[in-house]
Amino acid sequence: MSHPYILTLSCPDRMGLVHAVSGFLMEHGGNINEAAQYNDTGTGLFFMRVGFTCPESDFAQLRAALAEFAKPYQMQARLYPRALPMPTVILVSKEGHCLNDLLFRWRSGLLAIDVRAIISNHRDFYQLAASYNVPFHHIPVTKDNKAQAEARQLEIIESEGAELVVLARYMQILSNDLCGKLAGRAINIHHSFLPSFKGAKPYYQAHDRGVKLIGATAHYVTADLDEGPIIEQDVARVDHSKTVDDLTAIGKDTESQVLARAVKWHSEHRVLLDGHRTVIFR
Repeated sequence: MSHPYILTLSCPDRMGLVHAVSGFLMEHGGNINEAAQYNDTGTGLFFMRVGFTCPESDFAQLRAALAEFAKPYQMQARLYPRALPMPTVILVSKEGHCLNDLLFRWRSGLLAIDVRAIISNHRDFYQLAASYNVPFHHIPVTKDNKAQAEARQLEIIESEGAELVVLARYMQILSNDLCGKLAGRAINIHHSFLPSFKGAKPYYQAHDRGVKLIGATAHYVTADLDEGPIIEQDVARVDHSKTVDDLTAIGKDTESQVLARAVKWHSEHRVLLDGHRTVIFR
């Protein structure tokens, strides 16, 4: 029986890397069915994503062999069983369009995730969560209890084994400490085309500036507000006749689509970090 795996890696670029990786997989009976690579000439780094099947059923043993292979190349290599959906926790406040879209795509089999819990600082979506049989955790957040609220959020995230945390219009700024603990596994949707119109009410800012394009940005969460590595962006064309409400309605559709693509690519291990940038193997 062949077992499907995904291998991602990055390391300083040098000759023969593709040959070496292919050779390692061949030694372990691996059959490559998809591969993509990228050489960042600016940083001198090499990135690669490989999908392969292998008769090796002992995941820990194969991962240990990969770790030994990677050492001489100063390689950061990660191996994932392809068949396992990514455990995910979603955070939301009072805007539910992104949450609803993600839940529908997940239940329809369009996203390789397993939604383990929904956390909210409001009660608005407990019935939506129940309709998908997902545990709903109401954790109010105030300036006085923020540390305790985040501790409870992290407790849920860790107890559910979440490898991905999605801020689906969660309108609270995470502390630096929590951002650090979620580094590389938390995705936020910002209702604007970053780096323009950061912070609150970007559609009001866009309307005030008379923009002709509005957009949305999905990015990894960092301690710097709205500054994390960008995963996906998209825009919609508007004109002078559109009100703030019009822009908001158009923007919600764009936000949902952008966030869904970012979650899909992350859960399929298609996103590799390249400093403040990302490499996306679509």
